Amino acid sequence: MQFSDGSNFYPDYFTHLVGLQSSDILNNLGYATQILPHEAEPSLKLILNNVYVARIIEGCNGVSILILFTSFIIAFSGKLKTTFFYILAGSVLIYVVNIIRIVILSIGIYSYPKQADVLHEVVFPAIIYGVVFLLWVFWVNRFSKLNKKHG
Repeated sequence: MQFSDGSNFYPDYFTHLVGLQSSDILNNLGYATQILPHEAEPSLKLILNNVYVARIIEGCNGVSILILFTSFIIAFSGKLKTTFFYILAGSVLIYVVNIIRIVILSIGIYSYPKQADVLHEVVFPAIIYGVVFLLWVFWVNRFSKLNKKHG
């Protein structure tokens, strides 16, 4: 779903929230940060020290990663209470790592603009998916019913 006022497009609520939180952290780190609605698509422009460094789109909000994480945990579920709290704690961790990822990526692109593609396409996806993978491995080895059958 996209929202527009005729001159700007606004992303979904979750993407907007991620943009605001990333901007707050960047401002607290000493970068003059703005997030502005994009004129041509449902995304946010992220501006550091008057330099347009990135756009925050729906794919940046981490929702698809949270769905992937949750699906895996449910597929290899353990006890209901343990599964619920692991999904909750893991989701919070993934969300926080995603915000930090956006902050560091923005600083990296601002500081090293020629490395933007490598940072965005390789380094930072590896971080977020690496965290999810480690959470999955921990879950299967520690709490999954699958592990109990073989143990």
